[in-house]
Amino acid sequence: MNDKYFTNTITEDGRLLLKKMERDGVDSVWDRFQAQLPNCGYCEMGLSCRICVMGPCRIDPFGEGPQRGVCGADADIMVARNLGRMIAAGAASHSDHGRDLVEVLGKVAVNEAPGYQLRDVEKLKRVAAEFGIKADGKKPNQIAVELSDAMAEEYGTRKKELTLVKRAPAKRQEIWRK
Repeated sequence: MNDKYFTNTITEDGRLLLKKMERDGVDSVWDRFQAQLPNCGYCEMGLSCRICVMGPCRIDPFGEGPQRGVCGADADIMVARNLGRMIAAGAASHSDHGRDLVEVLGKVAVNEAPGYQLRDVEKLKRVAAEFGIKADGKKPNQIAVELSDAMAEEYGTRKKELTLVKRAPAKRQEIWRK
């Protein structure tokens, strides 16, 4: 048996799927990664920038070649910008998963989500409080309805600040606000 089945997944069903893909001539993410090797050394270190049309720019990590891009960005700026853009793109691309969970919470609250239930009422109350929802005297399902509505409003909001920003350390919040 090929070692890649054991190094690329820890589940038996994953191994079976990889074997079937190989038998059927379907390439996997790992096959496509291997086909791209060797990686570009500049890109691998984050020292390549394609943000504008004046590039791509590359920083020489050994100090013998260019130390700044056309715009003046040095290695630190280039790496930070690349990382920041990747994080932002990933968060934007997958925020729908969070929205799906908010919708499920709303359906659970009105008993329209078979197989799901509210299990940690204290946590529900704590999170609701973060959104300014008073839980006193309310049934858990009512709290969940209000919370899912409040959370849904955070998507596409025009507010200056999202509610859960206050979970971040105070120093970080201060940096973000500047």
